[in-house]
Amino acid sequence: MAERLQKYLARCGVASRRACERLIESRRVKVNGRVVTLQGTVVEPGRDHVEVDGRVISAPAHLRHLALHKPPGVLSAASDPRGRRTVLDLIPGDRRLFPVGRLDIASEGLIVLTDDGDLALRLTHPRHGVDKEYRVLLGGKADDAALLRWGDGVVLDGVLTKPVRLEDLESITGGRWVRVVLQDGRYRVVRRMAEAVGLRVERLIRVRIGSLHLGSLAPSKWRPLLRGEVDALRAASGRAIP
Repeated sequence: MAERLQKYLARCGVASRRACERLIESRRVKVNGRVVTLQGTVVEPGRDHVEVDGRVISAPAHLRHLALHKPPGVLSAASDPRGRRTVLDLIPGDRRLFPVGRLDIASEGLIVLTDDGDLALRLTHPRHGVDKEYRVLLGGKADDAALLRWGDGVVLDGVLTKPVRLEDLESITGGRWVRVVLQDGRYRVVRRMAEAVGLRVERLIRVRIGSLHLGSLAPSKWRPLLRGEVDALRAASGRAIP
């Protein structure tokens, strides 16, 4: 069955669909020996010959979905030109997977690794409304007024964000733990929101993506997702279960 080139590349585990669109724009993709730059290009899997940077692309026989507990100091990226450690370095011998969504290098917690580009897009694109939940340690004097302003939404990049669900969890010496639930997936969005209302994030742990919880998974450890967990993520993102 024919499908759009960027969707096919994502389904083959090259990268997320948006990243595949950038590969096409950068003239790094060939179809039947010719460079393709048009996003609407349609290919027929099994018939058309597709390459990225000279590497022949084919769809995996089985899609993989893993949950990983990213520790601080590890990049949520497939590779790094500066040679820093990435989440794929924690998964021995499998370079076809890519991380879904972003956690900055200082943050920790749940991240999904997969070669399912379609599901990756649905989990990260804001139009699908998938919740991300965090445990956040705020340093210094985190007063109630600042939390209320944060919950109402703040201006980032000139745009007012959607309201955020906030719950006070625990006060400790020199800080305060709060629960934060939002759907925005922009880079460092939780830290930037906190900074916008004068709060300082000391520690940030993502504990849930949609219906998937971090649970007792230890830092640097990973596990395959169960079929029921994948189905629940698809359902939560508006994708029908096949």
